[in-house]
Order: sequence, then structure tokens, then C-alpha cells
Amino acid sequence: MAAPQDVHVRICNQEIVKFDLEVKALIQDIRDCSGPLSELTELNTKVKEKFQQLKHRIQELEQSAKEQDKESEKQLLLQEVENHKKQMLSNQTSWRKANLTCKLAIDNLEKAELLQGGDSLRQRKTTKESLAQTSSTITESLMGISRMMSQQVQQSEEAMQTLGKEEDAIPEHTPWHRCSSPALPTRSFPSCPRKCQLFTDSPGCKRRV
Repeated sequence: MAAPQDVHVRICNQEIVKFDLEVKALIQDIRDCSGPLSELTELNTKVKEKFQQLKHRIQELEQSAKEQDKESEKQLLLQEVENHKKQMLSNQTSWRKANLTCKLAIDNLEKAELLQGGDSLRQRKTTKESLAQTSSTITESLMGISRMMSQQVQQSEEAMQTLGKEEDAIPEHTPWHRCSSPALPTRSFPSCPRKCQLFTDSPGCKRRV
């Protein structure tokens, strides 16, 4: 039957191997982690807990080695303790390197996102400038049309004023003449050149005042 001390030593060794494997798995998870930073923090918290458990079991094994009656068994266990300590230090080094790799990957990802955000911002700025330029061009076109319409209205008003002056220049009591052309019925018209022009080419048309 195994002594209680031997059972405790065996349990310590099993727990040490278990925690060592769990630490290595978590370190690999950190290497593969690409963010966010909260996920990395959570993984590091788990690694710290496993290291504390591992350290505690190594200390228990060391204490058991010191309590051995036989010097040979004592030295053998102390050698195992030393190997476990070295392995734990190696894991701690790997843990630090994994953290550096992970943080670098997260920083690069954040920089890429910032650059993409900058490109989107520049694209939105360009779009706004293009819209502003288009709006300015439309405004200038509308102003040009308005000026042209104003000029046309002004020209129409001036033409109407000129026509009104010409009509005002015609005397109200204009002498009449009679057209005696046999080809046309006899009608009386004001002696206006524009109105008489219709009949001056007809033979026998005579003007009378």
C-alpha cells in the first residue's frame, strides 16, 4: 500500500502537468487572438489564474520533497521541482511573446480601420464638394436665365412704349379720301399711307381730301 506522502506527490505531479497544458493552450489562444483588446485581457486573466495554481502545486511538491526520509528520493523530487520551475518560466516567456504578437496584430488592425475611416471621410468630403459645385453651377444658370428673361421683358416694354408713341403721333382728325376705282367698292379711309397702300395699285384710285 502506497504511503499517503507518495499519493500526495503523485497528485501534485498530475496537477502540475494538467495546469502546464492548460497554460500552453491559453498562450496559443493569445497568439491566435486578433482582438478586440477586451478578449486579450480575458485570456490573460485566465493565464494568470492557471500560473497561480501551477505555482502553488510546484510549491507543494517542493515541500513534499523536503519531507522525504530518504535522501535519494528527496533529491529526485527536488530535481522534478526544478524542472517544473524551468518549464513554468519558459511558459511565462512564451506568454509575454504571445502578448506582444497579439497587441501588434490589434494595433495594425486598428490602424487599418483608421485608414479606411480616413478614406471614407475624404470620399464624403469630395462628394460634398462636388454637390456644392453642382449647386453653384445650377444657381449661376438660374441667375443667367433670370437676367435673360429680365432683358427680354425690358425690351418688350421698350417696344410697347415705342409703338405707343407712334400711335400717339397719328392726328385724331385725319382727312378722308375716296377711292373711285371701278374694281373696288367706294370706301372712305383716313389718309394714312399704311391703309391706303392697299388701294394705290388699283387703277382709277384717286385720293380726295
